Amino acid sequence: MATYVLVHGAGHGGWSYRKVARLLEAEGHTVYSPTLTGLGDRSHLVSPDVDLNTHITEVANLLFYEDLRDVVLVGHSYGGTVMRGAADRVSDRVGKLVFLDAPDGRSQIEAFPALLKERENSQVIDGVELVLFPSEDLVRFFGVTDPKDIEWTLPRLTPHPWKTLEQPLVLNNAATLEAIPQYRIVSTTSLSLGIHNQDLIAKARAEGRFWEIDSGHDLMISEPEAVAGLLTEIASAAVRTTGGV
Repeated sequence: MATYVLVHGAGHGGWSYRKVARLLEAEGHTVYSPTLTGLGDRSHLVSPDVDLNTHITEVANLLFYEDLRDVVLVGHSYGGTVMRGAADRVSDRVGKLVFLDAPDGRSQIEAFPALLKERENSQVIDGVELVLFPSEDLVRFFGVTDPKDIEWTLPRLTPHPWKTLEQPLVLNNAATLEAIPQYRIVSTTSLSLGIHNQDLIAKARAEGRFWEIDSGHDLMISEPEAVAGLLTEIASAAVRTTGGV
């Protein structure tokens, strides 16, 4: 059985993986889906001090204090940046890295340039600049279209601290990090937008470590069975030679 640590994206929380986590746990796997400080059930802890390093430290600490080994570390969207930073610090505890619709960039705004437009609607609350304020339009932007999923997702989204999105990721052990097997699961929507690094996509395809799911960006909410199935496959190191789900 595998151990998964599922890192959520901007404005979300560990709750966003609930469907996927239950499917994996039903198969006997161990699943951790932490919520990063300032978001979700920890939104009351947001402060001007919360930055990208805060979130990276939280995930790295989880792996250390729970004494986790050979972890399948999964990062959705912004969580991909957090995941890379954590794996850079505790690479000996990570067996595989899974980029779940998580484009590459030195910062999240480099990976998702559209976030710069979101900053036009930012608000400073208690000294913290926040973006991605919840709305039905935002939920649909995340690719959640089923009415029941919208009803469940909308009240759980929380504004995201801008500071974490613009801070560049600093790696101290890049070579060791790159040696960890990496897998990429992308949504059809984001793939069509051309936001993913095409060289990395091509490399993943050639290695049989690339899959495309016909879904919007929040594919762990809209297509949990497909995501859980691929995560199970990745954990067992059985990869496909062609993409597509």
